[in-house]
Amino acid sequence: MSAPLPAPPMSPAMPPSVAPSGAPYGQDVDVPLHTLKILVAGGFGVGKTTLVGSVSEIRPLRTEETLTDASVGVDDLGGVEQKTTTTVAMDFGRLTFSGGVRLYLFGTPGQERFWFMWDQISYGAVGAIVLVDTRRLTTSFASIDFFEQRRIPFVIAANVFDGARRYRVEEIRDALDVDPDVPILLCDVRHRDTAKGVLVALVEHALQSSRR
Repeated sequence: MSAPLPAPPMSPAMPPSVAPSGAPYGQDVDVPLHTLKILVAGGFGVGKTTLVGSVSEIRPLRTEETLTDASVGVDDLGGVEQKTTTTVAMDFGRLTFSGGVRLYLFGTPGQERFWFMWDQISYGAVGAIVLVDTRRLTTSFASIDFFEQRRIPFVIAANVFDGARRYRVEEIRDALDVDPDVPILLCDVRHRDTAKGVLVALVEHALQSSRR
């Protein structure tokens, strides 16, 4: 009977407890260390679907439907007369940051007739982005009131629309009458880096709020 062959030497470049990705063996490398639920809210036509789509690393789930005559007299199209679709349930996207932090993004419907869904969608959320259109600031009041009453941390993101007048952050804060500790940012949600910056600001604000 021949002697058993010796075990091959362990490669010095691959420690036995670490997988090639840097994750321990047996750990799913696609499972993040931390998951956070984020809401994207605001009035009708302020850019919620666009924001989720611009940052999502997966193909976003959308529940957009074509506006029909049934919405006449129900949905306020003031300032967004060219809009032809509307979110009827929610938008969903995902974004993972280095370090194992993954954000699940839920875009809420903006029309008043769908507000009954907000309580369910907001369950478990660590924070929210309230998108505003400075040409139609009143459309954001309901979202701000909702998160203030439920003590859900939020930031204000003023979406910069082409041709719209530009306002300073202080002017927007005065017009919205929000607390001084609520961050207000100017952004163009069509641009991925700008939209990601809003998400980072929200996560930082939510963490600070949790420590108070």
